Amino acid sequence: MAEAYIVEAARTAGGKRKGAFAGVHPADLGAAVVNALIARSGVDPAAIDDLILGCVTQGGEQSFAFGRNVVLASSLPDCVPAVTIDRQCGSSQQALHFAAQAVMSGTQDLIIAAGAESMTRVPMGSNYTLHAKAGMGEGPWPHSIQQRYGVKEFSQFHGAQAIADKYGFTREDMDAYALESHRKAAAAIAAGAFAREIVPFATADGSVVQDEGVRPDGTMEGLAGLKTLMEGGTITAGNASQMTDGASGVLVANEAALKRHNLTPIARIVNLTVTAGDPVIMLEEPIPATRRAFERSGLKLEDIDLFEVNEAFASIPMAWLKATGADPQKLNMYGGAIALGHPLGATGTKLMTTLVHSLRAQGKRYGLQTMCEGGGIANVTIVEAL
Repeated sequence: MAEAYIVEAARTAGGKRKGAFAGVHPADLGAAVVNALIARSGVDPAAIDDLILGCVTQGGEQSFAFGRNVVLASSLPDCVPAVTIDRQCGSSQQALHFAAQAVMSGTQDLIIAAGAESMTRVPMGSNYTLHAKAGMGEGPWPHSIQQRYGVKEFSQFHGAQAIADKYGFTREDMDAYALESHRKAAAAIAAGAFAREIVPFATADGSVVQDEGVRPDGTMEGLAGLKTLMEGGTITAGNASQMTDGASGVLVANEAALKRHNLTPIARIVNLTVTAGDPVIMLEEPIPATRRAFERSGLKLEDIDLFEVNEAFASIPMAWLKATGADPQKLNMYGGAIALGHPLGATGTKLMTTLVHSLRAQGKRYGLQTMCEGGGIANVTIVEAL
């Protein structure tokens, strides 16, 4: 079977909501990553067959063919096409899947899979809440869906709480997990672990080169003082991912492109899996998706050297660990979205960027990434570092 390779992987730092990237158009964030991929790989920009861009809130500055606008804002010539996709939090992970499938089929040879999201300038959910405020339509879920599932809406917050309750995680359990995420992220920054993957971004206030959300001085007492998101619940802003502005991307090639452009790959894509399940509990799907990926790849849990499981809420990777029995020392080694942020549509290739660079830096072989996604979907990607 034809192979798909990752040639380069890069990301911006994670900007806090209303932080360093508050004055930056999201297309310019995406363009910075695209430019870095081109510059670092040395490939002719005109050789790129397509840009597949993940973005969740496709409204305002992230509307009107957002992916195409990233091309036009970048160093790519305007002959390079683009498409914008939404698989919720897994949007850019799915962009990677689509890119890999295209180069493996031979219909295209060299593709940038990326994601960009400004949660400051295009707030989460604003692409439908603004319609609701204007009295336009009845919202994303028609009565037929509401009746079928016995809900008026699908809520990630309710899903995260339901998972915490199902697996018996207390507020203190999740706060401790969150604190550890910050500790690991702070240690990674101090050690320069992200230096290779972060693209410096120049703003009026200086160059942004470090993730803004990490709190090295966090305490359990500080987390305990935060209000819960729901009355009687245990999920708080402190044990959930941070709203973040950022972009990320990977350059994907097949063997023909490697030879034609004299490119050296940094990873090989081993498995692409996507599954779907219960849309109400919603965020538990990475567990069966991971099992399916092992069935399809022939690999076993113990074959994987590093795991990246998105920390949308602490209860998600905690449940994944409990259900799979994975080694916690291999999980989110440099912290996760609780500390480093979750720029929605950009998080998929952001995590892949960290995973590939981490595997190579540590001389490890296999990495697995998975993501919970709105609607009860989950992507899993297994890569082999080269």
